[in-house]
Amino acid sequence: MDCQKHLFSIDSEISYLNNAYRGPLLKASENAALTDLGKMRNPQELQPSDFFTETEEVRGLFAQLISAQSDEIAIIPSTSYGFASALSNWTDQKGKKAITVKDEFPSGYFAVKRWAEEQEASLEVIGEDAELSWNNKILAAIDEHTALVLISSVHWMNGYIFDLEAIGAKCQKVGACFIVDGTQSVGAKPIDVKACKIDALICATYKWLLGPYSLGLAYFGEKFEGGKPLEESWMNRTNSRNFSDLTNYRQEFLPKAHKFDVGESSHFILMPILKKSLEQILQWSTEEIQHYTSDLKKYLFEILELDLFHSQSSSNHLFALPLKSGLNPQALKSDLENEKVFVSVRGQSLRVSLHLYNDQNDIKRLVSVLEKS
Repeated sequence: MDCQKHLFSIDSEISYLNNAYRGPLLKASENAALTDLGKMRNPQELQPSDFFTETEEVRGLFAQLISAQSDEIAIIPSTSYGFASALSNWTDQKGKKAITVKDEFPSGYFAVKRWAEEQEASLEVIGEDAELSWNNKILAAIDEHTALVLISSVHWMNGYIFDLEAIGAKCQKVGACFIVDGTQSVGAKPIDVKACKIDALICATYKWLLGPYSLGLAYFGEKFEGGKPLEESWMNRTNSRNFSDLTNYRQEFLPKAHKFDVGESSHFILMPILKKSLEQILQWSTEEIQHYTSDLKKYLFEILELDLFHSQSSSNHLFALPLKSGLNPQALKSDLENEKVFVSVRGQSLRVSLHLYNDQNDIKRLVSVLEKS
């Protein structure tokens, strides 16, 4: 595949190596939002079906991306909302154990911490180990006392690839609930929620799904089919599409994950952005995104004479760049931005994140500043 920068409005003078911070909008997504914004000038033309059609299309597209069914997908406003929806329905676990990883993203950490406190359960935070791989440490920690494992699909700071299939299998074996934050890989890296036995997959859309802020998507599996939503919304009830019948109050929810939708889930203007981005991602395929970014990552590591074998534990689209001792990451970030090269600092490393809009010229510009520093 050739570089896809022409599908974005990124300035040709900028090397944006920071999709893990926020993904840029596709031109097609921008146009879709403007079209929908224009529709809001004449709300009398809106039909009741317009409140639901696009959300159903988005559910279907996201379901394709993660190998799920569309009725297993919920529309949420944020990852914290998704975690709360799942964890509020995983109770009666007093005295058991929850597991997460060191430096997990704050939304996930605080969610599992509160859950452990409310359930009077212990919380085990698994860090890296020089003697044992991170994945093996997690697997060793999951036992018959484990009620919950909450981790990201790849680590948000360094791109470490967690073995979701092995962890999911171990969770299923001991009866633990397996919740995954897919924000930093879904849309860029293949994932199969069934094969990985994931019970809930929670994703913000503004990073690798190239969608808008304040909108998220979540998969809820069989463990949550009898669950209770956070809100008492009208939109997820069985009579919600008959606007003249709404006060004939129906207690019954729409099937499966629909019940976990946030109120006002139609998200006019935002939903068309997400729909276009999901269509484009499926057209590219996550396998192709990994292949393309793998070539760029390899090119970068070869130029810098870094250990390619060691780099295989991190994803191709997101990884930490090791820096020489004594080098100030924040000062280096400023030097890079002065040259219009954009990355993130996470801990004492540079976090580089690549997409199809990047090419070897972006890598050369990054290397040029690194060599000067």
